[in-house]
Amino acid sequence: MTAGRRAGDRRVVVTGMGVVSGLGTGTAEFARSLRAGRSGIGPLEEFGRAGFAHWNVGEVGRFEAADWFRAEDPREYGRAAQFAVAATRLAVQEAGLDEEELRHRRVLVSVGTTDGGTKEVDQLAERRHRGGEVRPDPDIARRTPAERLSDAVVNELRLEDVESVTVPTACAAGNYAVGQGLDALRDGEADVALCGGTDALSRKTFAGFYRLGAMSPDLCRPFDADRKGMIVAEGAGMLVLEPLGAALARGARILAEVLGYGLSCDAHHPTAPDRDGVVRAVRAAHRDAGVSGADVDYVSAHGTGTKANDIVETAALREVFGADLPPVSALKSMLGHTLGAASALGTIACVLAMTEGFLPPTINHRTQDPECDVDCVPNVAVAARPRVTQNNGMAFGGNNAVVVLGRYDGPGAAGAGEAS
Repeated sequence: MTAGRRAGDRRVVVTGMGVVSGLGTGTAEFARSLRAGRSGIGPLEEFGRAGFAHWNVGEVGRFEAADWFRAEDPREYGRAAQFAVAATRLAVQEAGLDEEELRHRRVLVSVGTTDGGTKEVDQLAERRHRGGEVRPDPDIARRTPAERLSDAVVNELRLEDVESVTVPTACAAGNYAVGQGLDALRDGEADVALCGGTDALSRKTFAGFYRLGAMSPDLCRPFDADRKGMIVAEGAGMLVLEPLGAALARGARILAEVLGYGLSCDAHHPTAPDRDGVVRAVRAAHRDAGVSGADVDYVSAHGTGTKANDIVETAALREVFGADLPPVSALKSMLGHTLGAASALGTIACVLAMTEGFLPPTINHRTQDPECDVDCVPNVAVAARPRVTQNNGMAFGGNNAVVVLGRYDGPGAAGAGEAS
């Protein structure tokens, strides 16, 4: 690894992570599911299937918001905000942070999303369609703004000295939020960053991807010659980031180091990815992290399973890494596409790869597409000890965000097999 950090930057580490997903709640269950190559995809239950010829999704399943709220009434927030609160509580708990102490520290809360409160918009639209209501129900309407996602975290934890941001950069938003947290801590603008992403299934989103022809009729098969598209899903992933010195001072268990990130917005096309835009984001992340392609041991791909995405992402990675491309696997084969949560969950998976000692697989794989020339870790997890991992996030509109993480082996390091 080269010494590429800017002078004066503080090292930033991950001390806690929280997961709400179709592969389980909490990092321990999430890690077990990833290692086992379990699928979280099944028939749609959240709303009616009428009008759709196929309806597989990645649902969270049983989720009781009341289990996660102590201060606020969960009915004041939409499902995506409820997911964010649950994932944040899990992350704070894993970090060993006392909530009363956290209340008096400078905190950045940054939550990425694609849809915000779109599930609540569904409810308003249905009422108008069925009952002709012109004036929206105020109880539902106040849950729809995207800023409610980060507000829910702030209000529930009763944070006082806080900057609260919702990042609406779609399917790369979780990585944008992690990058924002990294910047705030490096520059001394915050003591703790609570960052990640969340989204909940909605009829509007499902129907939109369905009408675009982007949805697979059965399973998500990234990098496979027979892939037919993505699977829409829901969930949340949140991380606690702290300066290394502060984490050591309080005796925190350190999971990984956030080495750097890179962004690009190529604005090439409303939906189609652009190779050069992805290349710029990857190279920017490597520069910021002070690494070269040869240092990276594993890439968690954006890997949607659509024809265009997988080819473009492969070409971009080959442009940067050349013949030395490390294993590249796609969590969406197991999770589905959790939209604003996707890259946050990918970042968490990269940390787990380093602490747990394995590379997550790309399941449902049958025949490699020759235009997707990657080692996708087909179907079965592989034991490994990656030192540097990279997580890709790509979104509509050309929003690309890449995060690079490093294994932490210093004082307080979490050893392999210690996900909690």
